[in-house]
Amino acid sequence: MSIADGSLPAMDETEKKVVNEFCHLLEKSKQLFNGLRDLPQYGHKQWQSYFGRTFDVYTKLWKFQQQHRQILDTKYGLKRWQIGEVASKIGQLYYHYYLRTSETNYLNESFSFYSAIRMRVYYSKANKEERYGPDLMVKKLRYYARFIVVCLLLKKMKLVRDLVRELSKQIDDYTSTYEPEDKSEWRQVLDEIKAFIEADNIISVVDMDSSSIVLSHRLTPMNNTPLDPKGTPVYLSLQEILIVGNSSEQVKFSELTLDMFRMLQTLEREPQEDLSNQIYDASPAPGKPPFVRPHAYDNGDRNNRRDNPHKYLLYKPTFSQLNTFLASGFKELPPNGAMLLYISADGCLGNAKHNDDAAYDLGGVVTNSRKDGDIMNRNKRSGTLKEMHCLHPGDVYPYCRKPMFLIIDSDNSSAFQNFPNLFGQPVVCLLSQEQVPTTMQDHQKGNLFTLFLHSPLMAFCYVCNLNDIPITKWEKCQGQIDKFMAEASKLFLRSRSLDHSYLQFIGDDFLRLLMFRFVFCYIVLILHRGFKGPSYFPMSHPPLPTEEILEHPNLYKVVLDLATVLNSRMQFAEPGEGDIHAT
Repeated sequence: MSIADGSLPAMDETEKKVVNEFCHLLEKSKQLFNGLRDLPQYGHKQWQSYFGRTFDVYTKLWKFQQQHRQILDTKYGLKRWQIGEVASKIGQLYYHYYLRTSETNYLNESFSFYSAIRMRVYYSKANKEERYGPDLMVKKLRYYARFIVVCLLLKKMKLVRDLVRELSKQIDDYTSTYEPEDKSEWRQVLDEIKAFIEADNIISVVDMDSSSIVLSHRLTPMNNTPLDPKGTPVYLSLQEILIVGNSSEQVKFSELTLDMFRMLQTLEREPQEDLSNQIYDASPAPGKPPFVRPHAYDNGDRNNRRDNPHKYLLYKPTFSQLNTFLASGFKELPPNGAMLLYISADGCLGNAKHNDDAAYDLGGVVTNSRKDGDIMNRNKRSGTLKEMHCLHPGDVYPYCRKPMFLIIDSDNSSAFQNFPNLFGQPVVCLLSQEQVPTTMQDHQKGNLFTLFLHSPLMAFCYVCNLNDIPITKWEKCQGQIDKFMAEASKLFLRSRSLDHSYLQFIGDDFLRLLMFRFVFCYIVLILHRGFKGPSYFPMSHPPLPTEEILEHPNLYKVVLDLATVLNSRMQFAEPGEGDIHAT
C-alpha cells in the first residue's frame, strides 16, 4: 500500500501534506544523488556546492521521516528497507566525501549510517519483497560490499569478518532464489574480499590469551617523529597526493590494490574519534545516528582546516587520466605546498639500444595494461611499438615546476634514478628495490618496499619470516623503531652533505616519516643476508649521504638490536662483513 501502487487509504489534509512533502524530498534526493556521478573527479571547487545541496536534502529527508514516521507508515506504506535505502545513500555520501576531501572523520560518519542499517535490520525483509524481487536483493548486497570497504579502511577487522560471513549467506540466498545472470560476479566480489583480507594479514600480533590484535598504521602522535625544536624551519607541507596502482598479480578490492590500501592509510592521520584508542581495535563501536552536513570546505578555507593532505586514488589509470589528475593537483597546489606521486606498478623496460635520454629511453612504469587497437596497428607497421600507458620519467618533468616528492615501487624503478632538477624546485625520488629473494615473491601480498613505508616493523618481521608475535614483544620492538627514527632525525639535520631538497621536505610530518622509513628499509635490506646486490636495495635521488646517514653505525646498531630482540640476529651480517655495501 503506497502512492506508487495507487492504493492509498483516506487521508486528511495534514496527512496529504506530509506524504507529498516526503515524496518530493525522496525524488529530489534521488535526482541529486544520481547527479553526483556526473561531477568531475578532480579539482576541489567544482563539486563542493553540489555536494552541499545533496547533503542538505538528505538531512531534511532523514529528519522528516523520523518526525512523521507514523503517518508515513500508515498512510504511505513506508517499508523498513526504504528507510535503509535512505540511510545507505547517506553512508555513500559520506564515503564519497571522504574520498573527495581525504578527511578520515567522514569515514566514521559513513560507518555510523551503515552500522545503523545493520543494527536496526532495515534490510531484514528484503528477500521477501515479491514486488521488487532481485533488484532489492542486489541493493542489499551492494550495501554489504560498501560497508565492508568502510570497515576495512577503519581497521574494524572483527566486524569485517562478520560482514563477509553475512554477505556470503546473502549471496547464497540471492542466487538460489533467483538464479540471476550476475551470480558469478557476486561470487567474484566475495572471493576478492576474502583474498584481500588474507593477503593483508602478514603478521599476527597476539595478546595474552592468543587472540589477534588489530593494528592501525595511520599517523598518530605515537608514531610521529618530532623535529628537533632547534632544527630546520618548516618550508613545505604536503598538500596534494596521487596514489596510483597497477600491479597485475596483486590482490585488489573495490578498485584498491593492497599497496594502494596501505599507502592510503600511511598518508592519513588517525580519525579524531579514535585517538583515545589509537592502535588497537578491541571491538567495533556501535554506530550513532546523528547526521550533520560537513563544513570542512566552508568559506573556502581549505588549507587552514584540513587535517590530511588531499589525495586521488587512481586504479589502472590511462596515461590521459593520470596526466589530467597530475595537472589538476599541480593547479590546486597552494604556495609552499608539495605534491606526492606514489606509483605501485609493473615495470616497462626501455630501449636497450639507446639509453642516452634518461627521460624516455629507460622505460618507466605501466599504469594501465589496456591497448589501443588503431595505435597498435599503426605502430606495428612503422616498427615503433611502445607501451602507450607507460609513465616515463620525462612525463613527470613538467610538474616539477613545483615541489615534487616521487615514490616508485616497481621492478623498473631505476628508470627514475637520474631525475634532473630542471626548475630549481625541491625534487626527491624514493625508489624500490627491483628484486626480492625467491622466498618473498608472493606478489599478491603487496610489494615489500610499500610495506616498509607503511609499517616498518611489520616489514622487518616479514623479511625475517616471523608470523606470530606476542604484544609485549611487539611493543618492545616498536620502541626500537622509534629509537631508529629519532636517531635518523638527528642525522638528517646534522648532515653537511644532505641535498637541500630533503631539508625542504623534512618539516612535513608525512614526508619526514617516509624519508626515515626509507632509510630503515635500506639498512635492513643491506644487512640482511637474503638480499645480495644493488638490485635488491632501494635507491633515492638525490642520493642520501652514505657515511653520514645510510651507513651510520648508530642506525646499524638499532637494526641489529631489533634483530636480536626478535631472535633473528643470524639472518643479518655484521657491518663490514664481506661486501654488504655492493651499491
